[in-house]
Amino acid sequence: MSGPDGGRVLMLSHGFGCDQNMWRFVAPHFEADHRVVLFDHVGAGHAEALYDPDRYATLDGYADDVVRICEELDLRDVVFVGHSVSSMIGVLAHLRAPDRITALALVSPSPRYVNDEGYTGGFEREDIDEMLTALSSNYLGWSSAMAPVIVGNAERPELGDELTQSFCRADPDIAERFARATFLSDNRADLPRVTAPTLVMQCRDDLIAPMEVGQHVADAIPDSVLVVLDATGHCPNLSAPDEVIGALEPFLAGLGG
Repeated sequence: MSGPDGGRVLMLSHGFGCDQNMWRFVAPHFEADHRVVLFDHVGAGHAEALYDPDRYATLDGYADDVVRICEELDLRDVVFVGHSVSSMIGVLAHLRAPDRITALALVSPSPRYVNDEGYTGGFEREDIDEMLTALSSNYLGWSSAMAPVIVGNAERPELGDELTQSFCRADPDIAERFARATFLSDNRADLPRVTAPTLVMQCRDDLIAPMEVGQHVADAIPDSVLVVLDATGHCPNLSAPDEVIGALEPFLAGLGG
């Protein structure tokens, strides 16, 4: 935690294969007047010893952890900023504790990665099954191949290298289970139940969560606004932090308090 005790709480939550270090270009900007809370999901960073495969078989276990952090630290009026899968973890946590998590900022969100009738998720089920099989049989090889695709920005290979290294630090068995919980999830029905003001940040070119997905999220959440970032890839908090900051600032200002 950093920033003043009395500042509005800004909880930053990382995506699959990452840890809280992925927020290092965004978090410092808000530390002057916000109470910034960073954490690693169980199974990521230095939190592997706490992993329970049954508890974390779905995103519900991760959402429960977010609520527990808020309760243990007595955090209220929390703006939850979730990247990628953490966007839906934040939605679930808000639905569990709407009195604590009172605003959401969703970076590259996807409520369902698999295409469905009338819904574009970006992948066919066969694509996801093949990805999970590759991840299970050769995790390091999968990481080296997929990380540059996920982060995009081919002209900046150092970003893909960083994400590859982040993936490779993870326990392969835990990563496979988290991938299943992520890519086989379907949280579309949860979106209309959100009562918090919500900012949806969508990259203009994202192979993991295409434009149709961000639009779906914004359309489904009643009190939401969609901002298309001038950024490519799935990790704008790493590749285009100024764009993320630029979208967050007016959203936070509009919350008042």
